[in-house]
Amino acid sequence: MNLFKNNSKEINEATPLLFLAGPMFLELLLNICINNVDTLMLSHYSETAVGAVGNANQVMFLLILMFNIIATATSVIVAQYLGAKQHEKMNTIYTLSVIVNLVMGIVLSLLFVTFKGTILGMLKVPADMVNEAEIYINIVGGGLFLQAVYNVMLQILRCNGYAKVGMYISIVINLINVVGNYLFLYGPLEFLKLGVAGAAIPTVFARLSAVVISIAFFYRKKIGKFAIKYITPFPGKMLLEMIKIGLPSAGENMFYNMYQLILLSFINGFGSDAVNAKVYCQSLIAFAMIFSNAAAMGTQIIVGHLVGAGKEDAAYRRAFATLKVSLPITIGLAIANMLLSPFTLRLFTSNQEIIHIGFFIMAVDIVIETGRCLNMTFVSSLKAAGDYIFPLVVGIITMYGLGVTVGYTMGVIVGFGVAGVFAGTAADEFIRGLIVMNRWRRKKWLGKAIVKSDETGKKEFEEEN
Repeated sequence: MNLFKNNSKEINEATPLLFLAGPMFLELLLNICINNVDTLMLSHYSETAVGAVGNANQVMFLLILMFNIIATATSVIVAQYLGAKQHEKMNTIYTLSVIVNLVMGIVLSLLFVTFKGTILGMLKVPADMVNEAEIYINIVGGGLFLQAVYNVMLQILRCNGYAKVGMYISIVINLINVVGNYLFLYGPLEFLKLGVAGAAIPTVFARLSAVVISIAFFYRKKIGKFAIKYITPFPGKMLLEMIKIGLPSAGENMFYNMYQLILLSFINGFGSDAVNAKVYCQSLIAFAMIFSNAAAMGTQIIVGHLVGAGKEDAAYRRAFATLKVSLPITIGLAIANMLLSPFTLRLFTSNQEIIHIGFFIMAVDIVIETGRCLNMTFVSSLKAAGDYIFPLVVGIITMYGLGVTVGYTMGVIVGFGVAGVFAGTAADEFIRGLIVMNRWRRKKWLGKAIVKSDETGKKEFEEEN
């Protein structure tokens, strides 16, 4: 395996979906497998640790989505500029993206560690899990700024056609994570009795490795350069444009994760078995959404290039072509997940109550994944076309208007427990998916492109230097 082999390719209407989605799929699959191994290793060490790490990770997912404000904008802008063959501003975009996300990452990491007790209290984390959750947050949360930088680097590499790089990096960092977990939890370093900290330290080291490798590849392939001179004088208008694009795009995901935290607080009220059932099922559910997620990410890059090149009709067809492939595969995976759950959940636990709860969660997830596939496909396409406000507005309305209310009603009031809470997510995902698909079908996104495709190189961004 040669990580630095030149595997770039111009992205246009002839680009096969699997050129981008294939490596992303394998990258996500590797991450999911290793995350499951992570959970599996912790579950045999301590089920309390599983719930503690699950709660801590739920909050960290929210912060990582904050980093995606700039990362998402970088993806959209870089794809459209490359599609329009306008390369004059690329180094400025690259440098600005990395520096802004690094600063944001450092600030949010410090705030997370400082206020971890308050946050865990708001989530009603069971008392027996709080101490381990705080230890995990101190280590992994304190190093979240590394994820902020890597998120931007990964988008830059993908948009330049290096889709396989993320997969290779994923192999390296996940091996680091698993080997590190083994050493601290079961291996030669077990005598240190680090517990949750033993799972946290390899995670931070793995993220550091990801940053180093991605930057090394960026320079090795001469994709661009990072330098203060590219943002001197400071390109304030460009940053505002990035925030204008990225805030609604990442904001939709941020509100989604906040909404998931509300649902998690409902589940925490059901006790430790319910919390662990949710954590174990999330590990399995990831397999059901993996292909549609990879297909949506690949489609976003292709649509961005096509819109930047002024080929809106090709972009329109591309989104529907993706759905025809990803939807049946996603539904099939969700059904298989449900049927196999009584057996797969036994990999994590022998607790019959958890396995019983998990089966009903997986049944509801079939509806969730159907809606989520629609969402990911068309929301990603809308963002790539510059239509980033509509998904945010619709998301807020359906998540809190349907997801929270239906979840609380079915889970807490009616008494269906965790499966009832998941029913709220099913209502949200399915209705929202139909709405955004209709938005794309009616072509309401036309004319919202960030970059013009004319030969004179006219741009939306104004020169400041």
